[in-house]
Amino acid sequence: MAFQIDQDLLLEPTPARLRFPRSGHGRWQAAYGRRLRIIDAVVVGGAVAAAQLIRFGGLNNDSPLDWTGDTRIEYSVISILLALAWIAFLAAGNAWSSAVIGSGPEEYRRILAATMRLFGLIAIVSLLLRMEFARGYLAIALPVGLAGLILNRLCWRKFAAQQHRSGRFLTSVLVVGRHDSAREIMGCFERDPAAGYSVVGVYTPYGAADANDLERELEGADLPILGEGSSVIEAVQETGADTVAIAATEQLGTTGINDLVWQLAPLGIDLVVTPGVVDVADQRLTIRPVSNLPLLHIGKPQYDGAKSFGKAAFDLLFAGAALLAVLPVMLATALAIKLTSRGPVFYRSERIGINGEPFRMIKFRSMFQDADKNIEVLLTANEGAGPLFKMRADPRVTPVGRIIRKFSLDELPQFINVLRGEMSVVGPRPPLRAEVERYDTKVRRRLLVKPGVTGLWQVSGRSDLSWEEAVRLDLSYVENWSMVQDLSIIKRTVFAVARSDGAY
Repeated sequence: MAFQIDQDLLLEPTPARLRFPRSGHGRWQAAYGRRLRIIDAVVVGGAVAAAQLIRFGGLNNDSPLDWTGDTRIEYSVISILLALAWIAFLAAGNAWSSAVIGSGPEEYRRILAATMRLFGLIAIVSLLLRMEFARGYLAIALPVGLAGLILNRLCWRKFAAQQHRSGRFLTSVLVVGRHDSAREIMGCFERDPAAGYSVVGVYTPYGAADANDLERELEGADLPILGEGSSVIEAVQETGADTVAIAATEQLGTTGINDLVWQLAPLGIDLVVTPGVVDVADQRLTIRPVSNLPLLHIGKPQYDGAKSFGKAAFDLLFAGAALLAVLPVMLATALAIKLTSRGPVFYRSERIGINGEPFRMIKFRSMFQDADKNIEVLLTANEGAGPLFKMRADPRVTPVGRIIRKFSLDELPQFINVLRGEMSVVGPRPPLRAEVERYDTKVRRRLLVKPGVTGLWQVSGRSDLSWEEAVRLDLSYVENWSMVQDLSIIKRTVFAVARSDGAY
């Protein structure tokens, strides 16, 4: 069965538009972009004004720019022209496009690219026309303006994310695809509420059987499922969606997506197409047009980088600095453990490292001595995922142990494992031998890199994660490693530890 296309809508888009109630998505997005443009203009104006004030001591200065001949231009005029040109370059670089605002990396890249083009052009023009710009003036305007523009985006992104998590300013999405692919997309939206996507319906063109399968999978969810006997446009009309997410491109054929774009455009409905892959970082994706056919090139997994000399050097430097910084805390923790319960200060547990090599992971002891021998009587109360044993109120944990677990102080000695080359600062969660014995070929990819003191699992819920979700995050890290991601995880770890999310 193919998608049903309303041919009348292609010929008469205006009357059809009137049949659709407009959601607040478009209005909020327009207001969001308008505020960004206004504050960006203020930031740019402030940056060039600050540059003139700092370099020349005032906005009305007597230090004009000397040009060829007798031509002299006041820097007040230059500041106005520079601010206008900067704003024009941002506009030409689509820095305020609704497709990227609030998206993060691409948004910052466009700001950086537009700014570098402008100042590169200034350098070329000054060289060709022999215009001696004051280097201090440009050296102040560039970093101050660029930092201000990026900070403005960061603040607005945080505001938007907070609104999305509170259920406001959401994008209503109609998911189009087979039941399994539709469920996968919905799961991605659910895992990232800050993105602001709310699924309001599903359209499946694969017949009643597929719709029934989806209904069973979504049992209890009040979500309309449409398909046979209706069209995508009718599904949009019924659900009130303002975005269509397509996961079933094979049903559209070679011209189906173009036809659907023509139908949705006059209605003000956005269209997004999923590539059919998940957990692939954007740095591995490249669009390569071939004769007007956009090909999505997926780069190779990045796990080799996680074993590079650069990462190893970073691990050694960071672990050494961290141990020196937290040494007083570790001494106090060790003393508290020794004075309040019998047994050693450290607990050494077998873990499986890179390439399946076992090692002894070092932690501060947080349980009573010989607690491992009493685990059998508690198995029925297990709250852990997969082969992991976890209890929120484990009776084997000492009073001091509850405190150090809450703030992850028990994990500080793992930096010693990093110095010994057995672990990395950031990596997959250190698995138990019982876990590894259950691994299939796919999950064994976790062992291609060193386990980490922290990782995506640490900043995503820790013990609250399901087994499947923990594995997915570990594999995502292995396949998409980058140094920037490591630094981001370290920053997020600080906040996760402070909140004690999933720590018990």
